[in-house]
Amino acid sequence: MLEKNRIEVKWGIVFTLAMLVWMLLERFSGLHSTHIAYHPLLTNLFAIVAIAIYVFALREKREQHFAGKMNWTQGFFTGLYLTMVIAILSPFAQVLIHFVITPEFFTNAATHAVEAGAMSVEEAVAYFNFRSYVVQAFIGAILLGIVTSAVVATFVRRA
Repeated sequence: MLEKNRIEVKWGIVFTLAMLVWMLLERFSGLHSTHIAYHPLLTNLFAIVAIAIYVFALREKREQHFAGKMNWTQGFFTGLYLTMVIAILSPFAQVLIHFVITPEFFTNAATHAVEAGAMSVEEAVAYFNFRSYVVQAFIGAILLGIVTSAVVATFVRRA
């Protein structure tokens, strides 16, 4: 099974590493501290990187395993396997993000949310914590991965 899905595992690792580099860039640009007000908007730019990785993964799978031809279903299932790898790796990535890269993120984000009047202290504490983010990352990886797989498979398919 691992050899059959080697490409998906490779690109799942690439995705996770790209996300960690993105988090480093966010941290060093102040999006996890002094410029945290811009974080909710600017962090979504990672979607461009994420989609590009799905495109590269599906194109490689098409060329190496489907002799240059891939239908939508084959592309979609390739994307789903990639999504599973990303979702499985997401808790480990969250450990690195929140305990190594930016351990002050939860405090900063919760403080900002309360000061901006977006949340009460209780709501901010309940939302901005490691357990919450692990769950959000896992579920988000699955849901966004399914959608991304469906869309990218549409564009990467070749008869």
